Amino acid sequence: MELGISTFVETTPDIKTGETISHAQRLREVVEEIVLADKVGLDVFGVGEHHRQDYAASSPAVVLAAAASQTKRIRLTSAVTVLSSADPVRVFQDFATLDGLSNGRAEIMAGRGSFIESFPLFGYDLNDYDELFEEKLDLLLQLQQSERVTWSGKHRPAIQNLGVYPRPVQNPLPIWIGSGGNQESVIRAGLLGLPLVLAIIGGNPLQFAPLVELYYKAAEHGGHDPLKLQVASHSHGFIAEDVVTAADTFFPSTQQAMNTLARERGWGVYTRSSFDAARSFEGALYVGDPETVAKKIIHLRKYVGITRFMLHVPVGSMPHEDVMKAIELFGKETAPRVREEVFRWETSQ
Repeated sequence: MELGISTFVETTPDIKTGETISHAQRLREVVEEIVLADKVGLDVFGVGEHHRQDYAASSPAVVLAAAASQTKRIRLTSAVTVLSSADPVRVFQDFATLDGLSNGRAEIMAGRGSFIESFPLFGYDLNDYDELFEEKLDLLLQLQQSERVTWSGKHRPAIQNLGVYPRPVQNPLPIWIGSGGNQESVIRAGLLGLPLVLAIIGGNPLQFAPLVELYYKAAEHGGHDPLKLQVASHSHGFIAEDVVTAADTFFPSTQQAMNTLARERGWGVYTRSSFDAARSFEGALYVGDPETVAKKIIHLRKYVGITRFMLHVPVGSMPHEDVMKAIELFGKETAPRVREEVFRWETSQ
């Protein structure tokens, strides 16, 4: 069971002061958060790609590279790389470079992205949303498997027996598929034998169990050994010394961020009652003291089959010291509980 952190490097106005920190400051803070996550023994740190004013990380590989030389063992991944609007050659080169700098700790989490700002920015048509991802994933996987590539497609110039460098330390460089729970994407990941990341951010997490089963069935159909595949959860959450403090600290920025998206996408208003329901044992928010969060992660492992859990923190902008404390508690108190119980459970099966 791997445990880690993911972040979108948000720069929304502070709930109390109304001030917004600069992109530069938030980027430096994230590097400190990655270094701390490594220090307290977490396994992975993910940085999401966005191209809008309230998110600072348009280039996850650069952010992760800034932390590579300051960390020793933590794996460094995008969360996600918006592959549909990116050049797969450049994506592979960037993460191969990160892999070299980190001595074999880089990963790519490829996804379509739930935000669409990158499509007009890089000159892509949203009508090609699905086709772009399929074509570019095909090229990225060829780059993963071979130093020299011959490839042609509809949305990018062809490549004729050209080498792509640098080559990564890991062979192959890990490529995960990020999914919001779409059956098609889950089946694709399984058929290709690629590890899967599910964004479990709403409803009852146990509802994702059939998707995990579908993923493993697709993997078997594709000739892959399910026992060698990983399934990760990307889930919002926050840890503090006690449950009340965790909830009261995490709610304001979460509400602000969720209601911003609600206005943009026509969702319902996010209220405290919605938040409290989601942080119940059956909900998708992992908010509480170290023991409470550990119990929910263990439950997810046992009944959904998750092999990697990524706590997404913060949602919206929170004081850096609060995020650092949550990471510290996750690594020092929650993670040992989870690892011990999961090991005990697995060895008894």
